[in-house]
Amino acid sequence: MTSSLIRGRPRHATGHIAVRVGHAVLGGVTGAVWLVLPVMTSVTQDPVPATGGRTVSAAQAADGASATDYVLPLVAVAAAGALGGYGYVRRTRRARSRTTPGILSPALPSPSPADAERQARASLVLADDCVRTSREALGYVDGATSAERALRAAETELTAAFAIWRRYEEGVPEGDAGRRQALVGVAGRCAEAGRQLDVAAAGFDAEWDAGDALATAEGRFRQLAGRTGGVAAALAGAGERYGAAAVACVVGHVEQAKDRLVFATSRLNQARQAADSGDGDGFRRGVRAAEGAVAQAGVLLGGVERLAEELRTAAGLVPAALTGAEAELAALRGTALPPRLAHADAVLAGVRGEATGGPYDALDALRRVVRAVEGTGGGRSGVIAAGAELVARSAVGAADDFVGTHRAAVGAEARALLAAAGRAVPADADRLARRARELAERDVRAHGNPFAGEASHAHGSGVAGVVLGGVLLGEEGDGGPVVAFGGPESRGRLG
Repeated sequence: MTSSLIRGRPRHATGHIAVRVGHAVLGGVTGAVWLVLPVMTSVTQDPVPATGGRTVSAAQAADGASATDYVLPLVAVAAAGALGGYGYVRRTRRARSRTTPGILSPALPSPSPADAERQARASLVLADDCVRTSREALGYVDGATSAERALRAAETELTAAFAIWRRYEEGVPEGDAGRRQALVGVAGRCAEAGRQLDVAAAGFDAEWDAGDALATAEGRFRQLAGRTGGVAAALAGAGERYGAAAVACVVGHVEQAKDRLVFATSRLNQARQAADSGDGDGFRRGVRAAEGAVAQAGVLLGGVERLAEELRTAAGLVPAALTGAEAELAALRGTALPPRLAHADAVLAGVRGEATGGPYDALDALRRVVRAVEGTGGGRSGVIAAGAELVARSAVGAADDFVGTHRAAVGAEARALLAAAGRAVPADADRLARRARELAERDVRAHGNPFAGEASHAHGSGVAGVVLGGVLLGEEGDGGPVVAFGGPESRGRLG
């Protein structure tokens, strides 16, 4: 059933028109009766007394009063017509200028399905960027409880928007009206997420101003700068122990982190100079830009450290996972699954050979063992379940790190898959996260680097990385405004 809010005219509109027509008719009838009344009362010709001893007939009296008798009825008819016309014009103007969502207006045609999809994608990307930036900014402020509540509310809205979009991509709902409404729901949820952050932006600024932002940013900068050497060594060691393929997803992370830190150095210096000269706006821009760069440097270095630890854990699980998988397959012998069992046996034999032959990707080996068992309907034993959880957590973390540090180039599809991976069971989460990473990498390759070469050197090293990472909006040659805590209306307020 179509809601009355979606139709061109509300259901009660006909009732209003009928009432106005009734009023007009009633006024007309009243006027007609008033016109006839003098004639009906002039049937006798009896004399009517007059002053001064004269007498006049009733007809003469009626003639003398005719002007007064006709004026009032004409006024009544005119008033009734004017009221009816005013009501009609007022209603027409209101209908033409109405902007209430869900009521179609001839002056505001609905967007085409393709345009509606593009708007939904853009809304998802913008809302996700706002949430990610606000989360990074909150890491530098203590006690901003209202901003934290706003961020949680925005995350809830964004999660719902991604869920609607994911179902939409899967063809649910099927009807045109339902799919159009789903896109409206995506845009509406994203708008609400941004509104929550916009409302909390002023409170966040007050909390930020109350703290010692420069000292906090400089302290975290020094801590990360001291970690880079150890992280680089950990990456090299993991590559030697588990093979180049095992660490391919984080190759370049240390260099990118150093690039972010170089940028942070220049902006912290600018912030100090602005503070000395009393330039409050310049101070805020410098420190906020440095905060964003330092936060992303931490993500990049942390991703390397996390992967090295996950590889060690996976290497310890592989032997037990092989034993547990073989036990599960043995219990399935004699069932109606010979092709699947044969494939699983081949996978396990290959993993066992790799584990005893030299450097190998322990995470990928564990992933193959888990999938082989799951393909036979098994995978419920403790070690297999633990392996599936580790593999999924690693894939989701790696994809999230990549999207967060390349957000200016990553589209809605990769982000939606990543969001779906966060809600899925381990087996699906691993698959969705890996696909999200592939799509994100494709987006970055297609985006390119508009701040490479001479542009980067002209405005200081590190600009390209922070623009790609969404620390700067990238609207100008020097990288553009600094992105701050907030939604679409407030995120660029620092200029």
